Amino acid sequence: MSCVIKSQLVKYSRKAHERGLTAAFGGNLSIRRGNLVFIKATGAVMDDMGTGQVAIIDMNGNQISGVRASSEYRLHLAVYRKRPDVRAIAHLHPPYSIVAATVLRRGDLPIITPEAELYLGRIPVTPFRPAGTSDLAEVVAEALKDSDAVLMEKHGIVTVGRTLREAFYKAELVEESAKLWYMEQKC
Repeated sequence: MSCVIKSQLVKYSRKAHERGLTAAFGGNLSIRRGNLVFIKATGAVMDDMGTGQVAIIDMNGNQISGVRASSEYRLHLAVYRKRPDVRAIAHLHPPYSIVAATVLRRGDLPIITPEAELYLGRIPVTPFRPAGTSDLAEVVAEALKDSDAVLMEKHGIVTVGRTLREAFYKAELVEESAKLWYMEQKC
């Protein structure tokens, strides 16, 4: 089972990079199975990630695998604790979403398409908190209590789902929504 989970993380990590949803070392994906969380390892680059760059931690943050988890592991664990229905998380750094969150700073990103309305409902914007901190983890988990997507000021996005595929495609919808919002601002 762990080989399948690791392969999914590699597949969607590479896809995120190919589609411009993240660059360089940015972003991380995770899948929860029981008390274990499979997550991108610290320092891994999503476009050339392999299964050996998937870390495994428990729900207390203890390292199970030989590689260390991403510095954003606190964020993933906080969301899993707040939302027991969530089985996968995509944390990415798409450019239009970062711009939208930085400009909007508070409130919600406007929903423009029927697909975003159907699959996301609302996209709140959280205030800036330093990356990798417990403070960021708490703010994001609270925002995701009633939503499946959140923009983080000056940072990126987090989307959740029952599967990694679902979380990934919600991330694409968030970036599309941010791009459409941006284009509307320029008219």
